[in-house]
Amino acid sequence: MDQAGVVMQPTSVAHALSGRLSAFALIALSALLLTGCPMNNESQTNPSLLSDASLPRFTKLPLFDPHRKSFECKHEAEVNPPITSEAEALFQQAMATTSHDLWEEDRNYVKAAQLYEQAMKLGHWKAQFNLASLYLKGWGVPQDTERAIELTEDLMRKGVPAAWDNMGTMYMGGIGSLKQDASVAYAFWQRAADMGSMASQAYIGAKLLGNHDEPPSFWGNRSIGLKMLECAVAQGSGLAAYELGVTMDVEGKNRVRALQVLHEGVKLGSERSAGSLSSSFRHGRDLVGRIPDISRADRYHVLANALHLNPDLRFPNLDKVLPLPPTPLPKWDGNKQTLIDAAKAVVPAPPAPSKPEAPPASQRTGRAHIPEGHALPEQPQWPMPAQYETTAAPQGGYWIARLMHPHSARHLAWNAAQVPLRYERGEPFESSREGLEVADGRILFHYLGVPVAEAPPPQADVHPKVAQGAARQACLPQPLRRWRGGGDPCPTSGIWAASVPADHPAAAVFNGWHRQTYVRQGQPFPDPRDAHLDIEPSWITWIWWDQANPHWPSDVEHISLDGQAPTT
Repeated sequence: MDQAGVVMQPTSVAHALSGRLSAFALIALSALLLTGCPMNNESQTNPSLLSDASLPRFTKLPLFDPHRKSFECKHEAEVNPPITSEAEALFQQAMATTSHDLWEEDRNYVKAAQLYEQAMKLGHWKAQFNLASLYLKGWGVPQDTERAIELTEDLMRKGVPAAWDNMGTMYMGGIGSLKQDASVAYAFWQRAADMGSMASQAYIGAKLLGNHDEPPSFWGNRSIGLKMLECAVAQGSGLAAYELGVTMDVEGKNRVRALQVLHEGVKLGSERSAGSLSSSFRHGRDLVGRIPDISRADRYHVLANALHLNPDLRFPNLDKVLPLPPTPLPKWDGNKQTLIDAAKAVVPAPPAPSKPEAPPASQRTGRAHIPEGHALPEQPQWPMPAQYETTAAPQGGYWIARLMHPHSARHLAWNAAQVPLRYERGEPFESSREGLEVADGRILFHYLGVPVAEAPPPQADVHPKVAQGAARQACLPQPLRRWRGGGDPCPTSGIWAASVPADHPAAAVFNGWHRQTYVRQGQPFPDPRDAHLDIEPSWITWIWWDQANPHWPSDVEHISLDGQAPTT
């Protein structure tokens, strides 16, 4: 997963096993459900496009080899084009307009398409990927499958593994001018997996887990299949975690590890992992030691439903609400949203906008009163010459008194003490010369206009992940509390965010908004090698977010979103 964290996951969501269906998926799913898909050796050709055989869609690839002897794990985040902050801001705005947290009728695909187009022009490959998806389905733009293919091909030229993955999906679904051909589809998926596409690695990896060949469902190449799944898990694939965990459970050799992998799948947003664990705990299956645990089953069920409604969700702090046994479950008030929110990632809350003080003018009386929520304009609505103090107001509105020729500190102080006064048209100006002498000179009244409604106070920016419902905001304790990894136990309970130096080879894969975990005091910090990431724990810096569950009474832990003990 890239540093920004992909919410509308730009992977071959068409793979029926992914559980994260986008526009591509809805078409490819029906293709995968077809029986007897031909696995021929003929190259895909289209008579209308033969004049340009150099198109990426016609790339000559080796046939899919289900019995390959080796696989080198590569991560797509390491080869995807860089993204500028300006382009990312547009992308996140687009994501927010179609968030799964919005009612369907409130999602604005037209606006999303416009923002994706802008971000794409600034080099944002994920925006281009999602725009292709909109063209494929005709959401927010006219349906144009050829345009979707062209956008995908452009990303293929740029070396984006996910684009090669989706070209395979398009062939499997027979999209637009592409003739349906499973052989070609698998060839593209194989190329994508070798380039680093975690979607292809997860999909093909699962297909290779059979004990014997039974195409097109599966093939017997277990060692390579497991390597592909492990590589995809390291990149953050919840689908791969589900497939890997289920496989380990079926094998029955290390069910403790299988349980941990499926639990990790829930953190990575796998609805199927959550559903599987809910069922296992409810029925006391072998995976959980044949001991039913209805409380744990109910919590996994809540999270599975949440992921079904919003596939953008990630639960990196799952252990805050649902630790694996033998750790006791913290007390929960039964509010589903509390459970969901507490398991989400936390992101920095923006500085609260300063609350403006009540304008003194609204507290004045008589002519000096200005209605609350209103203010005089910076410039009068129309020009008006200054009037002598002995005259009447030629125009209704607010006027302010000024000495004609101030030449001393006392004069300047008098001018500064004056406030705008309201006069109706034809009303004589009140000549209040308190503090002045006749020799101080004459007074002029200057027109300021009539009050206008003030703009509402600026609102704090909402973090894009919060707008998408994928995270919640919290205040990072100051001063920052850091801890270096290396096997030492956690010094303080709470949410800890992890990162490695920017020049670390795995920084693109590891660093991200979701790289958090809830650790209890005295427990070890997670070892990235358990998630198939080649990172020594000593390279990791952990930053404490607090957010620890309070204990009340002293020996009972309660789930909390603010760290405060529950009240009686």
